[in-house]
Amino acid sequence: MCHHAIIDADILVYRIGFASNEDSEKYAIKTMAGFLEDMIMFDLPYCTTWTLHLTGKGNFRDEIAVTAPYKGNRTGNKKPIHYDALRKYLAWSWDATIWGGFEADDAVAIEATEKGDKSVIVSLDKDLDQVVGWHYNFVRRLLYYVDQETADFNFYKQFLTGDRVDNIQGVYGIGEKKAAALLEGKSVGEMWEIIVDKLGYDRAIENGHLLYMLRSVGDSFKPPVADESTVSKS
Repeated sequence: MCHHAIIDADILVYRIGFASNEDSEKYAIKTMAGFLEDMIMFDLPYCTTWTLHLTGKGNFRDEIAVTAPYKGNRTGNKKPIHYDALRKYLAWSWDATIWGGFEADDAVAIEATEKGDKSVIVSLDKDLDQVVGWHYNFVRRLLYYVDQETADFNFYKQFLTGDRVDNIQGVYGIGEKKAAALLEGKSVGEMWEIIVDKLGYDRAIENGHLLYMLRSVGDSFKPPVADESTVSKS
């Protein structure tokens, strides 16, 4: 069983932060502390070590997004009142790492890839379901395992559906059910051909870079078909 928890701390800052908007900073920090302690002690008792990851400044995806600005739909979105205080608390008291250039999700995926099945990803973000290994949904209190086939399917399905949260455009008229029907039972190569047929090669590559969670520092999305001349550019 896994013994190291890899925690997506961005989600905690927003969830606990917004829930504490009408309370004092001290109360917000106390709530964060209590939540983490209870989760690790009671929900993840098999985890003896843990790391927390936070998103810092800069994101390589901002330069890649051409079809629509990456997370451009979040303009004007407010942060929790105690956003900075909670992040500072996590950094000082829980040794959370604040990453620049990429997102906390990427850092989580990188560490999970390094540690393998001896770790568990703690998050609510469906983007991380493209990563092989143990996952824990702390709202549903659900521990589950994502194998390679499921991870690939989850990843390539997002090319077609897009990601509304991050403003990544998919194929108009294709939702979760239709995307699943198109890709289910297909190999990675076959899924890629379907995606290129629906999106066109350039947009498929763009979505790949935007959706792909890094597996190592300096990593990037690599299409299954190396020779683009073998793929129809529609």
